[in-house]
Amino acid sequence: MFVIVLILLGLCFGSFINALVYRLHARKGHRYSIINGRSMCPHCKHELAPKDLIPLLSWAYLRGKCRYCSKPISRQYPLVESSTAVLFVLSYLFWPYELVSTENLVAFTFWLILLVGFIALTIYDLKYLILPNRLIFPLAIIAVAGIAAEVLLLGGIAPLTTAFWGLIVGGGIFYVLFQVSAGKWIGGGDVKLGFLLGAVVGGPWAAFLMLFLASLIGTIYALPQMLTGRLEAKSRIPFGPFLIIAAIIVQLFGSGIIDWYQNLFSF
Repeated sequence: MFVIVLILLGLCFGSFINALVYRLHARKGHRYSIINGRSMCPHCKHELAPKDLIPLLSWAYLRGKCRYCSKPISRQYPLVESSTAVLFVLSYLFWPYELVSTENLVAFTFWLILLVGFIALTIYDLKYLILPNRLIFPLAIIAVAGIAAEVLLLGGIAPLTTAFWGLIVGGGIFYVLFQVSAGKWIGGGDVKLGFLLGAVVGGPWAAFLMLFLASLIGTIYALPQMLTGRLEAKSRIPFGPFLIIAAIIVQLFGSGIIDWYQNLFSF
């Protein structure tokens, strides 16, 4: 039953993410307000009725076309909705702690909230090659609130210490690269995202693993593209999505990976 609830929540939040990304980029007055704005067709600007907003089902029923102007609706919409639902369920199935205590349930809830923001950042960076402060800063506040809740529930500063060292490693390395290269090797948004994700995954080992996996995933993506000529050495590649994918892997599987690595090289 809980998995079904997570699927439904994931689909709904996926629909919210699509609207959030569109409105953040548009930013053209009250009509595009995140809070008060109404969902509309990106082509004809016709406001959508409730029957047009059912995640996945509306897109499938309309065969991927606007009800009012018949122009195609991007496949981004069903992909983001379904991906969010899948990530919600995977987070539950592979959550590294038993969801029986209050502190673990609170941590899981904050993770799902942050996950919505991370998916929005991924889509925004892929589409517009920028990580907007209007997403990163609220997510930082949510992350701090989650860490504070853990401190209060556990009655110790261990979560704060872990987050601090993760922040130092996750963002500190990127900050040095940004300063040394005067912003040519890595963008300022990636630095801020590194600080945020480092604090979320927590601890120096987890943060190092996140940076390694992000670089590995980025290389796996870029190298074939460069060999086939689809990318050039000077092409801009959004690094934020690789960081976020790596952070999700570390959050769900990081402890097992780190333990395996330490046992492999222990004598």
